[in-house]
Amino acid sequence: MNTGILYAALAYIAWGLFPLYFRQVADVPSLEVVMHRTLWSLLVVLGLLAVRRHWAWMASVVRQPRVLGAFALSAVLLSGNWLTYVWAVQNQHVVDASLGYFILPLVNVALGFVFLHERPRPGQWLAVAVAAAGVLWLTLQAGRLPWIALVLALSFGFYGLLRKVAVLGALEGLALETLMLAPVAAAVLGWWAWQGQGALVQGDAATIGWLVLAGPMTAVPLLLFAAGARLIPMSTLGILQYISPSLQFALGVWIFHEAFEPARLVGFVLIWGALVVYSLEGWWMRQRVVPA
Repeated sequence: MNTGILYAALAYIAWGLFPLYFRQVADVPSLEVVMHRTLWSLLVVLGLLAVRRHWAWMASVVRQPRVLGAFALSAVLLSGNWLTYVWAVQNQHVVDASLGYFILPLVNVALGFVFLHERPRPGQWLAVAVAAAGVLWLTLQAGRLPWIALVLALSFGFYGLLRKVAVLGALEGLALETLMLAPVAAAVLGWWAWQGQGALVQGDAATIGWLVLAGPMTAVPLLLFAAGARLIPMSTLGILQYISPSLQFALGVWIFHEAFEPARLVGFVLIWGALVVYSLEGWWMRQRVVPA
């Protein structure tokens, strides 16, 4: 149990500190960063599969068009999530990005209700309603939807939904997704290099080194998360996931000094309140369960 908490906490801490990394490649366009992240992540996961000699699953997946179609969709959602997040960090919207991942657990409740026919308890619906009020407040204050937060929450929410019903594990799924995205990424990067553009041609050694580092930085937290998830209850995992957006929020406000108007705080407080309701409701229900 304690080992599982350590693994999951390390994964969420790594994800929470991602803005520090993406600021190191701020001069590289966000689309190019995502393409490098795809290619180097693929090399890392293929290396891990080689070490484990774990290739048999590929032969069976190739013969299942529905599985391939589902992972093609999850690959598009994942790349869209990555692109939005990198763009947000590079354009001083780390606080908005953190909001997306604060909202994510409540989006998961709604998606489970709509697509998996799960029946949220009244306390969970209350949390969703309070969070919706927070999003509405932020919309009214800004005069527009908090699109960065909503795109991040919805894209990763639907991605998680697809992975929840998928037949592959975390490592195999990431390998298949990056295999599907890699040809496009390689072709575009190759074309840019042929034209004398892009970091591979114009970047210095430090920039290229940072881009290559995206591979292990993507794969290692995912593997830590997968290891932790097998050892601890989902309820504990749900509480730990708030580490990531909390760190992002702190970085945005105190390290990157992003503008944060006092009026916006009301919306964040509503969403934090929703998370408190959601967490306490889950804790209360667990206390009522009598072990067999």
